[in-house]
Amino acid sequence: MSGKGGTSRQETIDEFGKAVNMTPRGLKKWLATDDSKNVGQSDGGGESVGHASGRRIVDLLEKNKADLSDDDVAHMRKVVGYVHRHLEQRPAGDVTDTRWRHSLMNWGHDPKS
Repeated sequence: MSGKGGTSRQETIDEFGKAVNMTPRGLKKWLATDDSKNVGQSDGGGESVGHASGRRIVDLLEKNKADLSDDDVAHMRKVVGYVHRHLEQRPAGDVTDTRWRHSLMNWGHDPKS
């Protein structure tokens, strides 16, 4: 169940665990690449929303579940929603080197995994 509003804390944590299929180490390594920095929407040419989210996802993956704040869980819910919506927009053909895949990877999901 990946719903809005009525999703419980534990359901959100479980859905986040399914949506984010990259390890903290793999995500950190990806976020350091130019491909990662060159996709997504940003205000005024700064860091993209997805790239900033990726850094936050690394922190969430490294936290103990008991230490997650309500704000952390809210971000997890945002990540789940983004990943699910973006997967529905999959382009035809090989997605290996596409902005679509790179954007998803910024949010912790590699569709090629």
